[in-house]
Amino acid sequence: MSETRQNPVADFEARQAWLETPLGDSLLQQESRVVEDCFDGIFGEQCLQLGHWGDPRAFLRFARTQRCSLIAEERRGEGPSAIGRLHRLPVESDSIDSVILPHTLDFSDRPHAVLREVHRVLRASGHLVILGFRPGGLWGLRRLIPGAGLPPGTLHLVPDRRLRDWLKLLDMSIHSQLGYFFRWPLPGLKGTPSLQWESRGERWWPELSACYMLSAQKRVNTLTPVRPVWRKKPKVVAGLAEPSTRVSRIHFEPKNTL
Repeated sequence: MSETRQNPVADFEARQAWLETPLGDSLLQQESRVVEDCFDGIFGEQCLQLGHWGDPRAFLRFARTQRCSLIAEERRGEGPSAIGRLHRLPVESDSIDSVILPHTLDFSDRPHAVLREVHRVLRASGHLVILGFRPGGLWGLRRLIPGAGLPPGTLHLVPDRRLRDWLKLLDMSIHSQLGYFFRWPLPGLKGTPSLQWESRGERWWPELSACYMLSAQKRVNTLTPVRPVWRKKPKVVAGLAEPSTRVSRIHFEPKNTL
């Protein structure tokens, strides 16, 4: 379900305040563990994060690339390397090794266009990590619970199934997927769910999770050269005329036998 963005600045400030609640802080801690595991084994020169989500460097510190950058649509505090629209990135094509979208699509009014831009800037075999809120699950009951709700400014909740379809249309292969954060959506609820409870939820009830992580990789389009088929010219024995391509019909009369 989508909503109309009223005031991006107010939404950003309210979202940051939501992340400072016990619920938001617990979510950030869980997502730090998820991103750290996901970045394990992803190397390269440049890692790019699109959009603000908590501390600007909370996730980029786990990247194992030589350089890290953050692009946001608004400058709030320290952190962004550049300011621009996320569906029109000021980045060269095929120049980024890995991209992370921490709930970026949830707060975007053009999520599909953002994915197309990510595909454009990623190098061949580049990696994409997406964090998103799941529309269903335990948090699907948020409208029935007084005081429960998503962070302010949420525009689109893209189901992970639809997201997989979008990525396949962009010719990206899905590497891994994880459902995480099994907790009621009550901002004032204190305490952090145990790792054992999270592990059980990831294994047995992933469809009930509040969030999902999806990792994908840009395919390498290899072109196999096709050797031209040359038609060999028939050899002609010296002294003989070259056979004609025109064939005449010869009618043989039956032989009379007595």
